[in-house]
Amino acid sequence: MKPQESLTETSTLTREEEQAEVIRRLEEDIIFGRFAPGLRLVEDTLMQRYGASRHFVRQALFQLERQGIVLREKNIGATVRFYSAEEVRQIYEVREMLTRQAALMIALPAPASLIAQLNELQRQYCAKADAQDLRGIHEANDAFHVALFSACGNPYLVRSLQDYMNLTLPMRAKNLADKDGLALSRRQHELMIELLRGRDSWALAQLCVDHMQFSKADYLGRIAGDGGKR
Repeated sequence: MKPQESLTETSTLTREEEQAEVIRRLEEDIIFGRFAPGLRLVEDTLMQRYGASRHFVRQALFQLERQGIVLREKNIGATVRFYSAEEVRQIYEVREMLTRQAALMIALPAPASLIAQLNELQRQYCAKADAQDLRGIHEANDAFHVALFSACGNPYLVRSLQDYMNLTLPMRAKNLADKDGLALSRRQHELMIELLRGRDSWALAQLCVDHMQFSKADYLGRIAGDGGKR
């Protein structure tokens, strides 16, 4: 692993900011596929990579364990969370049910305010994509979907959807760097906005479910070499 610029070389950060920066860097290395599923996360290596103390590295590992993208096991240590093929299918099965239900509950035609909000978020998404800003793409993408599904009117359903969006983050974020996957995502976002102007709730719901299939298939393909299990 190539050492990255030390935190102290970039600016003078508070302890809280330094901790947040280590968490952000480690999270990005995992979700954008720089660290493969199942990779052992050695503290000394991470300290050198991020120019951070052992305390900050350990706290980052604890935080990402809580988020479900790092696994800590006795006598093994920390590893990038590996999901088996069956786990991926089961997780996406629940996310697809939640997504379909939320989409079906959106009243159509959608109000002009929602259309305007989504158009602005899509503009930001495309700008981040053109700039190849992976973190920006990820944040704009999630903001788009949270805004869309919030229109279902059930905050508990939206919260459950966000939980599953977070759970699938290691499976889907890598595709933000994939040219074909990103192009498909942009087209599907635009079509979602167009369908919101009409009255076909079933078409909107199906598109929202179809929208997550590229990343699901990509992750299953990436772990195929491991036989889909650990």
